[in-house]
Amino acid sequence: MIKQSLILILLGSFLIFAYIKYIERKGIYYPTKEISLTPAGFGLKYENIFFKTTDGLKLNGWFIPAETSRGTLLFCHGNAGNIGHRLDKIILFHNLHLNTFIIDYRGYGRSQGQPSENGIYLDAEAGYNYLVNERNIKPEQIILYGESLGCGVIIDLAAKKRVGALIAEGAFSRGKDMAKRIYPFLPSFLFSNSFDCLTKIKKIAAPKLFMHSRDDEVVPYSLARRLYNAADEPKYFAELRGDHNNAFLDSQEIYISSISSFIERLRSISVSE
Repeated sequence: MIKQSLILILLGSFLIFAYIKYIERKGIYYPTKEISLTPAGFGLKYENIFFKTTDGLKLNGWFIPAETSRGTLLFCHGNAGNIGHRLDKIILFHNLHLNTFIIDYRGYGRSQGQPSENGIYLDAEAGYNYLVNERNIKPEQIILYGESLGCGVIIDLAAKKRVGALIAEGAFSRGKDMAKRIYPFLPSFLFSNSFDCLTKIKKIAAPKLFMHSRDDEVVPYSLARRLYNAADEPKYFAELRGDHNNAFLDSQEIYISSISSFIERLRSISVSE
C-alpha cells in the first residue's frame, strides 16, 4: 500500500513538473514562421542577412541602413511573431536616422532551431558579433533595443559585451516575477527560465533608456520601475500610455522624442570623452 502511494506521488509530481515545463515554454515563445512583409514593401532598402551562432544555427535578420546615420540599433524583438511584424518600429527608427539590424531568434521566421532562454542569448550575441566582425561597427556605436522579452535578451548581452547604450521598452525585473503574475497558483521556484534582468542590470555601465506604459496589461509598470531603480546612472525613464503592444503608437510623440533626445545625449557624452 505504501509502495503504491509512493508511486502515485512520484507519478503525480512528474506530471505536475512536465505540465509546468510545457506551459512555461508555450507561455513564453510564440514564434511565427511566415514572413509576409518586408522593408521593401514600405520603400526601404535593406539587406537580408544570414549569420551563424556559436552553437551552429543559421539565423536570419534584416539590416536597414539609414542615410546620415546617428548610430546602429541591434533590435531584439518580443516573444511573438517575427521580424516582419516590427515594420512600424523599423520605419520610426529609419526616420530617426538609425541603422537597424533586427534579428529573428532561433525558431522564429527563417531562423533555425527552437527557442530557449540560453539559446536566444546566444542569438543576440551572434547578431552583435556580426555587426562588429562583418560590418566593422565599433561596439560603442551599437545601441541595443529590446521590446518585452527582448529586454531580457539585450540586458544579458550588455552585461557581457561592451555597447554604446541600450533602450528597453516594456521591460520586466525577472522572469519569476512575471511567472508569479501569470501563474499565481504555481510555485515560482519550479520555473527554469530566470531572465534575471534585476541582477544583470547592475553590471551595465552604458547609458540606459527605459520606456514603459502605465497602461501595460502584460508587464506591470511596477516591474519596469523596479528594474530602473536597480540600474546605475546614466539612466532615463520615459513614461508612455497605451497597451503593451501599442504604447509606441499611442504615445508616438513621446516615444520618438525620448529616443531622439537619448541619442543626442549619447553624442554629447562621446564628444566630451
